Amino acid sequence: MSLPRRVALLSLLLVVPLLPAAPASAAPRIQQRSLAPTSALPDTPVAATLSVGSLSTCVTVDELGVGVRDADQQNLDFPGAAADVRICPEGYVLTTAARSFPEGTYTEFGWYRTGTEYHNLPSKTLTVSKSVTPPSPPPVPAGRLVFDENFTDPPQLGTTWNATTASAYRYGNHNPDDDKLDWLQPGALSTRDGANTFTATSGANRLENGKQSWDTGLLTTENTQQGFQVRPGDYAEVRLQLPSGYGAWPALWTWKDSGNEIDSFEYHPDNPNLLELSNRINSAGTYYTDADEIHPGAWVTIGVHYGAYNNDWYVNHKLVFSDHTGTGPNWSAYLILNLSICAGSWHPSPTDDNAISTAADYLRVWRPRA
Repeated sequence: MSLPRRVALLSLLLVVPLLPAAPASAAPRIQQRSLAPTSALPDTPVAATLSVGSLSTCVTVDELGVGVRDADQQNLDFPGAAADVRICPEGYVLTTAARSFPEGTYTEFGWYRTGTEYHNLPSKTLTVSKSVTPPSPPPVPAGRLVFDENFTDPPQLGTTWNATTASAYRYGNHNPDDDKLDWLQPGALSTRDGANTFTATSGANRLENGKQSWDTGLLTTENTQQGFQVRPGDYAEVRLQLPSGYGAWPALWTWKDSGNEIDSFEYHPDNPNLLELSNRINSAGTYYTDADEIHPGAWVTIGVHYGAYNNDWYVNHKLVFSDHTGTGPNWSAYLILNLSICAGSWHPSPTDDNAISTAADYLRVWRPRA
């Protein structure tokens, strides 16, 4: 190569700008989509649900969790952070393990870790209070209140409620045929702060299929002095706190004569934002999802307006489903409110022996005036 050409090439190299060095580390672009709960009862276990998504391509973070700080900035994080989480634009939902808090106001936030760096997501206020939100008027013409259980006092067993047996259970107090580990125990019910708590614990009895039972609670109006039954035209509404923990299976449903079943709702924490709403008489139903209002620890109001030819389901007083099949004109049935425990065929069974609980604020039925 001749000297002039070498000089020209050297000059060209000298004027080429240098590219800026890439930053040593940058936080993945992750967006918080929802965070719950924002309220809880004092000293009552509750889980957190965090929904996140990436803003572009999928990213993997080393850890994802939900933090809580009290007024003194003490660390009260929810247990059960997830490790090696792949977060994509379609989203990722984390449900933590449960913990309880003393009465007070807390700061709650999602967080993720990449390497040694922690990144906090937007925070919310978590209010832990004994007060229970007063119920709103029902969304349908109220008529007259014909059944009013507000759980201020312990359930009146024998008069209003039966907590020992149900004809829906093959053996009266347990029913392994329905993928349930339940063994009914009145002692699994407790009343505190204007709510009735159903608490399930690993039991001593073994079921006919060989599985270990769980002692749990059920309330039914069947085989009681009042013998209350719902019928077409009635509107039944329950307000309760959704549980956390695999295996939990709370429900409000009806039963009589080996059927007549309308499920106001069924809930499973492995589908944390979903309620199952079902007409088992005329084969209709839906999966209703709402990440903001349905999640472990959330207080939810669920109502059904029973009709001979159409049933309407309401969640937090919003109409969410109409089945257009109804109950039939001559239908009637007893109410059942309970916490079942899954045996693992349809939904996961409990992963440990920790107690599982759900609480009900009230159960009321209105009937049209004659």
